[in-house]
Amino acid sequence: MGKRLGSNFQFNLIAPIYGLFYKTQKRNYSRDLILLSKHLNVSKYNSIVDVGCGTGALCSVLSKVGISVTGVDPAKRMLKIGARKKENIDIEFINASSANSLPFEDKSFDLSVASYVAHGMKLDERKKLYEEMSRVSRHYVILYDYNDKRAVITNIIEKIERGDYFNFIKNVENELDENFESFEEIKLGNQASWYICKPLIIQ
Repeated sequence: MGKRLGSNFQFNLIAPIYGLFYKTQKRNYSRDLILLSKHLNVSKYNSIVDVGCGTGALCSVLSKVGISVTGVDPAKRMLKIGARKKENIDIEFINASSANSLPFEDKSFDLSVASYVAHGMKLDERKKLYEEMSRVSRHYVILYDYNDKRAVITNIIEKIERGDYFNFIKNVENELDENFESFEEIKLGNQASWYICKPLIIQ
């Protein structure tokens, strides 16, 4: 399941359900961050913004490796769940959305990340997401999302959610080519990938 950043009401409503999976999400992120670190060691950088952070599971894992973390989400109830966790005391949670301009100056962070966000957005929303993440990132934009090794249950869920999952999967390479200077895909064994993208150079 992804998070469409415009669906504030829906995600505020189901925030308690997401909260139930917080620990499981942390375990999964911790495992997959190990693979990412072989290609991009995030602990070498000072700051990162998690766009569409939900209840803050990825924020928590990133904070644990010693990087300064800011979590952004349009669903206030999601943010409240993350902010209440004792381990997240050093994380700044901000109520905002990439649908508008993110409330940060250009190149405010070394890195930006969005986990299971892009596939749930329509193309114009994704382009805005890519643009904003590039704008606020000095070094890399990291997308953690589905790849083409999807399970049948994923197809069913995504049809119900009415996101743009199928177009995202079909066109992700072309999209990233068009919206970033370059990118590298690191496939995981559970139908997901880390997409490590270099922000476009803005003249």
